Amino acid sequence: MKRRTWFLLAFAILSVEAQSTHEQAEQSRKQMPEDGSLASRLVHAALDRTHQVVRYDPVYVRLDYPGGDVPAGTGVCTDEVIRSYRKLSFDLQKLVHEDMKRHFAAYPKHWGLSAPDKNIDHRRVPNLQMFFKRQGASLPVTLNGSDYLPGDLITCTVAGKLPHIALVVPAPDGGSTPWIVHNIGQGPQCENRLFEFPLTGHYRWQPRR
Repeated sequence: MKRRTWFLLAFAILSVEAQSTHEQAEQSRKQMPEDGSLASRLVHAALDRTHQVVRYDPVYVRLDYPGGDVPAGTGVCTDEVIRSYRKLSFDLQKLVHEDMKRHFAAYPKHWGLSAPDKNIDHRRVPNLQMFFKRQGASLPVTLNGSDYLPGDLITCTVAGKLPHIALVVPAPDGGSTPWIVHNIGQGPQCENRLFEFPLTGHYRWQPRR
């Protein structure tokens, strides 16, 4: 009986947390008019992601190409960015892979690869950082909330060594410090954590067709 009681309590807590992040996401949505701009569409795509149940799983998966994705119920922080941009018909898998084929030497060599790997390259934060930098999307990293606009991307370091990426969205209460949508282990969440971890990058990528 004790085990069942613990399970029901844990389920209730998770249900409340899920409801809370959904409410926050919807309040954030109200702060961003749907004006057809890329930033607006990207923010709404990211906020849509908070309604999905995603188990954090960094396992290597062989993907279709282009347009390949890991199973919908799994993913990591980069997959939230990839899926949000795909909603706008921009395929980071293809774009990163093509750039890495042409300029492989410019990209990090943390993984000992001798050639691009279309299954995983776009799912690695350091590769996305280099891609956005090469696209001319880099902006200064500051601790001023007003410097970060909805639709921007930020990267940071979690636990002193783990690279992480998130998408900037409006604060649900309209405050001057934006929130982020990210998956840091509990699935896609809308949270007030922009400055919680040391920032390593700030990007405003506006791809053109």
